[in-house]
Amino acid sequence: MLRIHQASVFFAARHGRVVQALDRVSLDIPEGSLVVALGTSGCGKSTLLNAMAGFLPLSSGTITLDGRPIVGPGADRGVVFQKDALLPWKSVLDNVALGLKFAGVSRSERRDRSMELLRLVGLEDFAHAAPYELSGGMRQRVGIARALATDPAILLMDEPFGSLDSMTREQMQELLVSVWSRTGKRIFFITHSIEEALVLGTQLIVMSPRPGRIVARFEPDFVRKIARDRNPGEVKSSPEFAHLREQIRTLVHQSEDLQELVS
Repeated sequence: MLRIHQASVFFAARHGRVVQALDRVSLDIPEGSLVVALGTSGCGKSTLLNAMAGFLPLSSGTITLDGRPIVGPGADRGVVFQKDALLPWKSVLDNVALGLKFAGVSRSERRDRSMELLRLVGLEDFAHAAPYELSGGMRQRVGIARALATDPAILLMDEPFGSLDSMTREQMQELLVSVWSRTGKRIFFITHSIEEALVLGTQLIVMSPRPGRIVARFEPDFVRKIARDRNPGEVKSSPEFAHLREQIRTLVHQSEDLQELVS
């Protein structure tokens, strides 16, 4: 279990001001779950992920992974960023193997493990290509493979598909569903898209504008049907999907309106 308990984060701003980014957030992420955080810009989604990754200390509260406090970055958490962050002078294979190299894994084992992951994301034929030779979606596939290389306990994904065109984004969503169903990894995924959140999440949390709080929780679980039937179009056209999409859209807009009233 990754457990977040009463997590709050304050930042020092200009002119001596203090800004609160998170306000007493509590969340459990059990094994095998795909938790999606949804909310407008500035609601603290990325702050929460950075705290889970160990990049950012909490001001109060705790985050533990399988009972161990998170106090800094670690190989037990893989991170996929908004931008692919690949090293342009290294091949696709070497980018995937980077974490294994730092961990002291032998060259032959690094290669075997990295090729296995490139097959998982459909890029085994591009192992020796340079990152600049790949499309945006392909580079994000490399990022996913690299994050999985050290076999982390959780995969943290910070809007990884946000800059992609709509068709590529749908393809990447289907890829992530496949990776999740085949590996059983628990995943924490951030998005601005209500439809993407519904397609991917076994649990969906809606966060309020700053200071970020969890204002609603849903368990849509359309993702299991997509993983089983490989037909996301059928799921998206269902009355259940449309009803929940509108319910969440109304909730998000109400949160935005409330923020404007108190600003």
